[in-house]
Order: sequence, then structure tokens, then C-alpha cells
Amino acid sequence: MAVADEENLFDLSTLKEPYRAEGKKTMALEIAMQLGWTMPDVIVYPTGGGTGIIGMHKGFKELLELGWVEGTPPKFIAVQAAGCQPVVKAFHDGADSAEPWQNAKTVADGLRVPGPFADYLILQALRETGGTALAVEDQEMVDAMYEIASAEGVIACPEGSATLVGLKRLLSTGEITKDQTVVLLNTGSGYKYLDLIKGYGE
Repeated sequence: MAVADEENLFDLSTLKEPYRAEGKKTMALEIAMQLGWTMPDVIVYPTGGGTGIIGMHKGFKELLELGWVEGTPPKFIAVQAAGCQPVVKAFHDGADSAEPWQNAKTVADGLRVPGPFADYLILQALRETGGTALAVEDQEMVDAMYEIASAEGVIACPEGSATLVGLKRLLSTGEITKDQTVVLLNTGSGYKYLDLIKGYGE
């Protein structure tokens, strides 16, 4: 920030400016539009910095206030890597903020965020919507990458693939049911992670 002030530069760091959350909010608008101006029951989101959850939570609340949709905002499920899960720990500890995760390690670059700047806003969104947070192992993400590629022809990133692992886990516990409308978000291309699934299944 000091450098930005000295050099008359603009700090684009996560949530150091107002625009990123507003941009992420458009995911809520697009989801509602594609569902015929209704809201899903659940959104499962790979969570590093968490601006996606923050933006979508804001977006759905604004849609309700405008009267463009009716009902209850979707539950948000934050999925993190087992090797970097500050939000998961804080959520289940009942904390209002997350402690920085020590020795963060995961193959999913977007989930390697040991100290999310907006941790308290993520936790607030999860609790306000009756959602939860869970962590998945790296190998589970890789397995899901291959499963998605085989079934859908989409090379999802490990971050996005983690949401499929989370969905299956919550289906098995009954926290998500098959009659619900559930949206999983893939937040990047898997093409920069092809080494993870090279030779998979051979």
C-alpha cells in the first residue's frame, strides 16, 4: 500500500478495492438468470480468498431486495484444501475470524490462501445462509478432475473439482438432498494442471 501511495498506483489486492466483489456478484446474477430468475438451494464454492462467496451472497440479497427473485438465498458451502483450511477450522470452531494456516500446502493454487483477508465476511455468509465449510484432500481433487473430464469432457481445475468431492460428501451425510438445486462452480482451467491427471487410470 505504501508503494501504491508513493508511486500514485492503484492497489488491486483482494478487497483492498470495491470492484472485485462487485464483479464476483455477477455470478449470482447469471445463475439466477440461467435458472429462470430463481435461486438455487445450494452453491458449493472452492474457497481461497472467498470473494466469490462474498460477491454472490451480496448479489442474491440485492436480487431479493429488488423483487427480481423470491424465496430464500442459497446455502453457501465453502470447500477448502485439507492442507490449507483456515475458514473450515474457524467455521467449526465457532470463531468470527480465521487464524492464518501454517505451512499451507495443496496442489490447488487458488486454495492456497493461508490468511484470507475477508475471512469474517466469508464466515458471516456461511452462517447467515445455513451453509457449512469442509476440506478435501488433494488426491480427492485429482480423482474428481479425472471423473469430470471423463463424464463431461471438461478439464476442470482442482479447485473446481474439489466442489464435486464436497457435494458427494454432503449427499452422503444428508446435508444436501437429490431433490435440491445445487450449483458447483469451477473457477479456472485445468489445462495448467494437466500433469496431475497425465497417465491417470493407466
